[in-house]
Amino acid sequence: MKVLLLGGTGEARTLAELLVAAGIDVVSSLAGRTTNARVPVGEVRTGGFGGADGLADWLRAHPVDAVIDATHPFAATMTAHIVAASRVTDVPLLVLRRPGWTPGRGDNWHWADSPSAAAELLPSLGSRVFLTIGRQGLDAFARPGKSRPGLWTLARCVDPPEPRPSWCTLVLARGPFALADELALLREHRIDVMVTKDSGGQATSAKLDAARQLHLPVLVIRRPPVPTDVRTVESVDQAVQWVMRTT
Repeated sequence: MKVLLLGGTGEARTLAELLVAAGIDVVSSLAGRTTNARVPVGEVRTGGFGGADGLADWLRAHPVDAVIDATHPFAATMTAHIVAASRVTDVPLLVLRRPGWTPGRGDNWHWADSPSAAAELLPSLGSRVFLTIGRQGLDAFARPGKSRPGLWTLARCVDPPEPRPSWCTLVLARGPFALADELALLREHRIDVMVTKDSGGQATSAKLDAARQLHLPVLVIRRPPVPTDVRTVESVDQAVQWVMRTT
């Protein structure tokens, strides 16, 4: 049994470890966009495939029994490519997506369908912004005009955007983050509104707890949907069970 695992997430690393321990050959594919990325066990390849056609060609040249898409919930382009490639090559596909976040008691959340939509809504919610969406989508918040009247922005990323933005204060950090540190960061910079993606997971969820404690509005960008006809699970254990049934 051999599996192509599209990863880069914590769930992908855990899944690779469990599958390799079960005697399954795993090829983990990393996009290579993050420096000093945590490398999973098993065989690893880095870099893109050349779109859906290139991925289909790779699957024909490197036969596998199954493909698991365990990329970030916002890696919509990669998901679209693997869905198309699996259809033309008839390789079984599973999408592993951790559950998104849900607001709790005391939360003041607002939703947007895209970074650009969030940028338009942002000025009505606050003026000192904690922008924690990673590098992708930052440009939407840099536009002149009504999207940024009087806004001061602190942007947190794992790696610096290229070119480095001049319109915001940049902090580079990798989760997981502790609640006490998130509270200190928000207080130090007098943040009055937070912007995040609905990434889900525990590694970066402390910021939401901090926003709740400080009664801050949170602007949440919805994740792109997975095609409804693609088998999807929410946990690593479910993914392992699917692989075992597929053998």
